[in-house]
Amino acid sequence: MLARIGDKWTVLVVELLKSGPMRFNEIRRTVSGISQRMLTLTLRDLERDGLVTRTVYPTIPPRVEYELTKLGRSLYEPISAVAAWVRRNRPSIEAARKVFDDGGTAKPSHRRRPKRVPMLPKRPGVSS
Repeated sequence: MLARIGDKWTVLVVELLKSGPMRFNEIRRTVSGISQRMLTLTLRDLERDGLVTRTVYPTIPPRVEYELTKLGRSLYEPISAVAAWVRRNRPSIEAARKVFDDGGTAKPSHRRRPKRVPMLPKRPGVSS
């Protein structure tokens, strides 16, 4: 559950839905950088956990709206506190990351390096 609540897309969607029901494309336009697939997965997971309801209206084409449940609205308060903390502290966090990544305080073994991709074992009978 903590992984779901701590997911950046969940935080953004819950924060957005606090003001009332929204349609899928409205959410997608508002949440910068989210793909259609990721929004679909996020909304489905939130619905599965009982945080969001999905209402389909019998129109042509069908109109679908997403809205926070009572449980989802209760999640908004702690999520908004975390989001506010991130906004307040983003410059300090970015500065600390830069110092760390540039090697200022990190031991050489802790500095970021490109990850090496392990070699796959050769399959028997396959020549290279």
